[in-house]
Amino acid sequence: MEFHPSQIPIVKTFTVKDEKAASESAAQMTEIGFENQKGGFKVLMPKQEKLAKRIGFTITSELNFRLRKLKQERNLRYWTYHHDDENYAIVLISANVFSELGL
Repeated sequence: MEFHPSQIPIVKTFTVKDEKAASESAAQMTEIGFENQKGGFKVLMPKQEKLAKRIGFTITSELNFRLRKLKQERNLRYWTYHHDDENYAIVLISANVFSELGL
């Protein structure tokens, strides 16, 4: 069976409806941390293409900025996929944790 991002164990799921919530979610992810987890984070976004693109860009940019500011590892892997009929999902995980999981 091929790998699918939904197979990654999820530490916390964030439901994001706009860019402000995306920024707040990124802040929470950096507070929790990526390296000391045994899984990743999932962000659910509405299935409106333009809004989903803005949310995805905001999350990845905020994470990169905040991780650099906190001098934490920025080596992250992420996938975007159709979660269900109403949501897209982004799954984010540390590259080191992902390799330890062996998926």
